[in-house]
Amino acid sequence: MSLDDISPSAIQRIASYSPYLDALVGLASEMGLRERSNLVLLEKSLHSEWGLGQHCILGWTPHDEGILVLVVPHYAVAEYAAGGGGQRGGWQLSEQFIKSLLSQKRLLSEAQLRKVARLLAIEPRYLPLRQPVGRNTTELQIIEQMVKRYSISFVPSRAVALFDIVGFSLLTPFEQMTQLNSLSYSLNSAQSKLMDRNIGVSFGRSTTGDGFYIWNREEKSDSNANLYHFMHLVLADNAIARQRATANSVPRLRAAFHVGSCYEFHQAEGLNPTVHDYIVGDVTIELARMIEKALPGQIFVGDFHIDESQRANSHHELDAIGFVDHAQGNLSQLEGLELSGERISSIKCYLTGERSSDGFSVRRLIIADKHGLSRSVYNAKVNIYRERAEPILLGIEDRKLRQLISNFASFELVSPSESPASFETN
Repeated sequence: MSLDDISPSAIQRIASYSPYLDALVGLASEMGLRERSNLVLLEKSLHSEWGLGQHCILGWTPHDEGILVLVVPHYAVAEYAAGGGGQRGGWQLSEQFIKSLLSQKRLLSEAQLRKVARLLAIEPRYLPLRQPVGRNTTELQIIEQMVKRYSISFVPSRAVALFDIVGFSLLTPFEQMTQLNSLSYSLNSAQSKLMDRNIGVSFGRSTTGDGFYIWNREEKSDSNANLYHFMHLVLADNAIARQRATANSVPRLRAAFHVGSCYEFHQAEGLNPTVHDYIVGDVTIELARMIEKALPGQIFVGDFHIDESQRANSHHELDAIGFVDHAQGNLSQLEGLELSGERISSIKCYLTGERSSDGFSVRRLIIADKHGLSRSVYNAKVNIYRERAEPILLGIEDRKLRQLISNFASFELVSPSESPASFETN
């Protein structure tokens, strides 16, 4: 098969997402023209089933000369994911069943796919191809990514960082543009520095209008910690830029870090789904509520728990305090990086508190949002020491924070015995 086998109108539509196909096929230089043209035909079929965003594809499997797919309306997925349940084919579907389905790979065995089809009371749809899907691992991975572009994924535990520009709505349109560009540069610069150290990063980015959500698509054991350090480097680059700026072109930031569940999806852009994914869920809602109460220059860390057994060969959980302690333990990999031409000699990241008789305590803050809901957060500090320059001190000191207590509903101290490590205050 070649592109000559496809109608001119189809070619015109496919041309709009050819960069996306080029990016995928670029992963497999060994794929020939026949395999590539097969993917073009498959993309055309998937796009048709997607129906301009009306449907999503829950799963697929190779079958005969093509593939079988499970296609359902978006509203049906939303109903079950929201806990509405429902009756399908004599079975009572649960929210957990839908979340489990959305949290695994889209590639299913044919037996699995037909079982899910029976439970959802839908018929699998057959998409013919010019040649059958082979057992080539790379080809299967590419098709998996293609199908996910027309699907929804549920991630039970995702670390996300939020950067928010202080006073953004009071800026002129030109200042808003320049400050967003400045923040984008800091994000790109921090990612470049981590990649230079071969630190596993595959960051997703979604704008909030006056800032960005950032998450790490990597599923390795240190992916969450790498994102936490990425946040430090972004804030450090921003702090240096603010020191040098003469105009109001560099933003004043506040930041928050949290771990929670979310849905990943591709929004419609024109007549096609976007190449890059977006996230929404408990973790983004919590971050949005946290950042509302954060002060200029402040760094919040949410009160979360991580099951490390999902990411590594371990069977223990980390709370937020243990996570920050773990993150401090692998900061040595960032030593020697250059910030504004000066090498980093050491970095300290910690949650603030106050000195007690048997060490340092960590202060838990209880904040109330505009809806009257309360949540626990921690105040974080990061000190970056450079060889021949002044240290970069990020976040707000505990003693200064206590002077601004009116911004919080209450304070609560976590005793050192509850914490896996001691933390210092300035």
